[in-house]
Amino acid sequence: MIWLNDLNEKYIALINGPNLNLLGERDPGQYGTTSLKEIEDQVTQLAEKNGLLTRCYQSNQEGQLIDYIQDCRRKTVGLIINPGAYSHTSIALRDALSDYPHPSIEVHLSNIYKREPFRQQSYISAVVDGIICGLGETGYTLALHALLSCI
Repeated sequence: MIWLNDLNEKYIALINGPNLNLLGERDPGQYGTTSLKEIEDQVTQLAEKNGLLTRCYQSNQEGQLIDYIQDCRRKTVGLIINPGAYSHTSIALRDALSDYPHPSIEVHLSNIYKREPFRQQSYISAVVDGIICGLGETGYTLALHALLSCI
């Protein structure tokens, strides 16, 4: 992956976990009809208006997400993550995020606290700077606004 930080450009990472590549197709009643690409484009455009570049990444593999977060440590100034189901299961992802030295925001399209009991616990929430859930795709742009106030 190529990063242009040597030109003093500021990047934020927009990271999405398992099954989020199917947004717009998967359970639209729960997750909406907007695709991941459309969400990435919205965040990227808003970031650019505020002088930031965006690196978007999605993986269904826990280890790849961890590697990406570790790579972001020195190459980004903020991070937005929707860990998907790994929120409720991955201590390893939590550990990677706890070592991330810049502001980070956790996003969930649905309100995890109104869902099944196993989804109401997030290992990630304790190590990020903020959490936005239940506001659909708007949560991503709200997360960017929150990052902008921190960086």
